[in-house]
Amino acid sequence: MDLQSYYEMVDNCIRKLGVDPNVCRGQNPGQWDLKKGSASVWIDVFKREQDHFGYFQCMAPVVQIPTSNTKEFYEEVLEKNHTLYGTAMTKYKDWIYMKTIRELDGLDEAEMMATLNRVGTYADDNDDYFKNKYAGGGESPKPV
Repeated sequence: MDLQSYYEMVDNCIRKLGVDPNVCRGQNPGQWDLKKGSASVWIDVFKREQDHFGYFQCMAPVVQIPTSNTKEFYEEVLEKNHTLYGTAMTKYKDWIYMKTIRELDGLDEAEMMATLNRVGTYADDNDDYFKNKYAGGGESPKPV
């Protein structure tokens, strides 16, 4: 599977957001990092060796998991998840992320753009809320 056309699709979407995709590129092909308000949005287009198809992933760190009130925190994250469309909050290590992933097959630019906007908006809407309410802080993780 040739990923180049999907890389170009991501570049086009980033341009439509008014940002130069060249300044957003990550260290490896198929990686971008951009901002939506206070949220970082990470984009990955990749293929795993064992698969015959590729993936589009969009994710954004929302908040570091607090060390107190964790039961209340996780309940609120789960309740918030129920209100989200086409994305979800996930836990990885000690952070909560807004994340969506899908196969590349059938993905068009309109869906990609909607996904970037959705993940970025949800992350931007929720990062400050959860940080302020639960005092989650710390330096945001770097794209992986």
